[in-house]
Amino acid sequence: VQLQASGGGLVQPGGSLRLSCAASGFTLDNYAIAWFRQAPGKEREGVSCISRSDGSTYYADSVKGRFTCSRDNAKNTAFLQMDSLYFDDTAVYYCAAGRKESWYPAAYSYWGQGTQVTVSS
Repeated sequence: VQLQASGGGLVQPGGSLRLSCAASGFTLDNYAIAWFRQAPGKEREGVSCISRSDGSTYYADSVKGRFTCSRDNAKNTAFLQMDSLYFDDTAVYYCAAGRKESWYPAAYSYWGQGTQVTVSS
């Protein structure tokens, strides 16, 4: 059972990145998916999540209108499209899977290894 996060990198302010979270060993469609991020010296914070039941999506105020969470069940993969990136978006981004959507990390059973996103000019 594994989640593999990828797609991070270095981007200029205003740029875009698309993160992927590929699941293996279980069916991602049966789980709520969340994206968290953690910047140096800060606590891990929820960025976005998508429910298991009806695919509803939720976003932190800081990313609303700029980030889009989605899933492709055929590929067993979730995505986080990040547009209009700011310096403050710099962090390690983690995907997670759990039985129910939540902003609390403890609600998620499976975690990806994290992918670094750096916004810099």
